[in-house]
Amino acid sequence: MASSSFVDYVKIYLRSGQGGAGSHHYLRTKGNPRGGPDGGDGGRGGHIILKGNQQLWTMLHLRYTKHIIASDGESGSKALSTGANGEDRIIEVPLGTIVRDPESGEVEFEVTAHNETHIIVPGGRGGLGNDHFKTSTNQAPRFAQPGEPFTECWKIFELKILADVGLVGFPNAGKSTLLSVLSAAKPEIADYPFTTLRPNLGIVPYYDDKSFVMADIPGIIEGAHEGKGLGVRFLRHIERNSVLLFMIPADSKDIKKEYKILLNELKQFNPELLNKGRLLAITKCDMLDDEMIKLMKKELPRVPSVFISSHNRIGLTKLKEMLWDKLNT
Repeated sequence: MASSSFVDYVKIYLRSGQGGAGSHHYLRTKGNPRGGPDGGDGGRGGHIILKGNQQLWTMLHLRYTKHIIASDGESGSKALSTGANGEDRIIEVPLGTIVRDPESGEVEFEVTAHNETHIIVPGGRGGLGNDHFKTSTNQAPRFAQPGEPFTECWKIFELKILADVGLVGFPNAGKSTLLSVLSAAKPEIADYPFTTLRPNLGIVPYYDDKSFVMADIPGIIEGAHEGKGLGVRFLRHIERNSVLLFMIPADSKDIKKEYKILLNELKQFNPELLNKGRLLAITKCDMLDDEMIKLMKKELPRVPSVFISSHNRIGLTKLKEMLWDKLNT
C-alpha cells in the first residue's frame, strides 16, 4: 500500500432524501362517482447510513467524495397506494471510524463491529394522504400532508486504528523494522526520520494459531500533542490500542528522559492513555555486550522491559510472550 493510499480523515457534505407528499385523491368509479378520499401516504426520504466493513483499512474510497445525497421519497397515489421510499445511501467505513460534528467537535457515532450500522442523517418522513383526515363532519378533506424536508449537514469521518498493540517511539526507533519481522506487513523502512507517514498494521502469530494485531504508529516528537511533526493526526490512533509498546534504541543518550518525553506527549494528548498496559523494548541491543545490558537494566524506567534486536532476532520470542501476557491480564 503506497503512503498516499492511507486516508484517515475526510469531511463530507451529506443530504438525506425529502419525504414524498401525501395524495389528496378521491375515489371515482362508474358505480361510485362521489367516493371518499383514497389518497395514499408519501414514501420516506432516503437515509444516509454508516456501515462497518472489516475488509476496509482506510477511507481511500471516500477521498474524492465531497457530496453524498440520498433520493427523495415518492408521492402517494390513489387507492391508498403508498409512495416508494427513497433509496438509502450506505457509506462503508473501516472499523474504528468515528463521526464528528465539524462545528462542536462532538463525537456522534463510532463503528467498531463488522456490519454495524448507524443512521447519520435520517430521511424526511412521508406526508399522510387525505384518507387520514376524514372525519364525521368532513367526509371529503381536500388536503394532505406534504413530505418532511431533507436534512443536510457536513460531517467529519476520522479513523482510529483498531489494534491490540501500538508501537510508540521517536522516529528511527525501529518500529517499522520490528513490525516487518514479527508479521507479514511490509512497511517502508529507511534510516531517516518519518519514514513511516501512515499507520501500518500487522498480524503477529503466537503459539497454537493464536495471534494479535500490532500497529506501527508514525514517530512522535516532543511537542506532538501541539501539532508539531506529524502531530495529533497520528496520536489519535494510539487511543484504540490495548497495550502500548514503547521503543527506545540502545544508543539513546538518555533512555529515561526519552521515555518520560514520550509518556508526557501521550498524557498531554489524552491522560487516559496512561491507563493502558505498557512495555518497554530497548532496540538495537546487538550493539551491546552482556555487561552493558546488565548495567543499563539498573537505569531503566520502572516498567516491564526487554532488550531486542529485530535484525538479529534477539529477544523477540520473549517480547511476544510479554505482549501476550499483558494483553490477557
